[in-house]
Amino acid sequence: MPFSNSAISERVEASPRRLRLLPVCAMLMGMLALTSCGHPTHFSRSDFDGKLQCAPYAREKTGVALRGRASSWWTQARGRYARTQRPYKNALLVFRSTSRIPSGHISIVRKIVSSRKILVEHANWEPGAIDKNVPVIDISKRNNWSLVRVYWKPIHRMGTGRYATYGFILPN
Repeated sequence: MPFSNSAISERVEASPRRLRLLPVCAMLMGMLALTSCGHPTHFSRSDFDGKLQCAPYAREKTGVALRGRASSWWTQARGRYARTQRPYKNALLVFRSTSRIPSGHISIVRKIVSSRKILVEHANWEPGAIDKNVPVIDISKRNNWSLVRVYWKPIHRMGTGRYATYGFILPN
């Protein structure tokens, strides 16, 4: 049965102790909301548009001769580099373009931990930073690395974001 405004007012007035707890509850809810995000709310889209970018960094580290938006590397690699759905050491994991990562993303596989977990090196996942030994977990239903979760250093755990990927490009 829905409460009327007067019923709610009566309940609140009858319980001043609850009123004192409201700011504490609001603060706790805010903290939980921040820690559950893939990216903290204190980063804006422009924070990721700095000098350091994932694609040029990956090109410098692997020698892959591709340019442009990270998400375009998958199609550019066709006929030039081997592409696969399985991770290999030094392969490039290509993230699809989404509203959250409009240009896509490139990570370099540095270690295969298991069939569902790799460690990568990449630039600008955290704005302006180069991160090494970053866990990436395959959460795709077919174990084909088409959907992943990535460790998010600012919260010291796996982010909750789910990122679609094309697969892996193998440098020559």
